[in-house]
Amino acid sequence: MDIIKPAGDPQIGNLATPINSSEFTKALINNLPAYRPGLSAQRRGLEIGMAHGYLLYGPFALTSQFRNTSYGPVVGLIEAIILVVILTLCLSLYGGVGVKKPIATVTNPNPPAALGTSEGWSEFAGMFLVGGIGGAAFAYVIFAIFNSGVLQTFGDILS
Repeated sequence: MDIIKPAGDPQIGNLATPINSSEFTKALINNLPAYRPGLSAQRRGLEIGMAHGYLLYGPFALTSQFRNTSYGPVVGLIEAIILVVILTLCLSLYGGVGVKKPIATVTNPNPPAALGTSEGWSEFAGMFLVGGIGGAAFAYVIFAIFNSGVLQTFGDILS
């Protein structure tokens, strides 16, 4: 069952192209946590938060004003967590103004019903925070392992 499908009417503005109507693209989009059927609002928030936290760490750690100091990785972690908190506040504000049933679009005719209630949206936002902080912390740990001499020492032991 495809959640995402190209529009049939060209006047809508969503034309089927080889990129957006390929089986690979449909399979990729149908497996994203935002569209995957059968997920609870908490699971959607956790998966999306983990991805955001993990991806936000790198730019903050490697391009901040502390990039050439020993504080760079920690500053990147703190900045990524701060941005995840800000994004969670935005999600909470959006849910606080009165969430209505998600709009069915041409490409997504069956939006997740769990996000159509204030309780579902609150669960989504809360787990986005947990996942975002966890994703940023995981990225920090991975960076610390690769950046330290642990892998070099392990390589020396093997050779």
